[in-house]
Amino acid sequence: MIDDETPIPELSVDQLRASYQELAALAGSLAHEIKNPLSVIRMNMELLAEDFATPQTPKERRALAKIEMVSRQCTRLENLLNDFLRFSRAGRLDIRLGNLNEQIARVLDLFDAQSRENGVEVIRYFDHDLPSVSIDPEALQAALVNLVKNALEAMPAGGQLVARTRITRNGVALDLIDTGCGMDEKTAVRMFDAFYSTKSGGSGLGLPTARKIIEAHGGRIGVQSELNRGTQFTLEFPTPARLADQQDGAKE
Repeated sequence: MIDDETPIPELSVDQLRASYQELAALAGSLAHEIKNPLSVIRMNMELLAEDFATPQTPKERRALAKIEMVSRQCTRLENLLNDFLRFSRAGRLDIRLGNLNEQIARVLDLFDAQSRENGVEVIRYFDHDLPSVSIDPEALQAALVNLVKNALEAMPAGGQLVARTRITRNGVALDLIDTGCGMDEKTAVRMFDAFYSTKSGGSGLGLPTARKIIEAHGGRIGVQSELNRGTQFTLEFPTPARLADQQDGAKE
């Protein structure tokens, strides 16, 4: 039995980081192990559905309905596991110099057809004098895809999405401003909590993953939102020290 008076040893930052990394690796391995049998279950459900493709009796129709229900839940679990694996890997970056304008432009181009279909006007205000920043292009685009997707989903009846890049005192920033449904205070406070979601069937890992990716770049993400008025996400990234020194020297 542990004596209540026995002091609990404090862990150093390195020990805490090592414990977190070990736990993250274990959780990632577990997710992989779950995915394999889950894929087998879903595949066999699809084969069973083919056998009951033309049900002749009420019993067969009930069986088909149950098969389809299990298949939907398997797909939902697979999506959740994929989101979790992306979340667990979000801090691992392959850093290189890149341009924030190019990154957000590619994502907006990706959603061009959906924007037009939803009646969303996309406006780009890009500062073409932006300095380069240290980024992992694939990871950053994954974060931007999530933010743009959320913005479009917040405007089902159309609206306006503004993407604005600008130079800040310490680096560069990207503002994503939509005229969608906005968020109430409770949602805004919890939006970056893992597994918190207001969407039916949502994993609640999209925004936490986006924040983790941005913070792994040494950046930060902020949000302002008003219910029924819209939302603004602001992403800020630091300029690499050597580039910042060169820019300061050029100004002198």
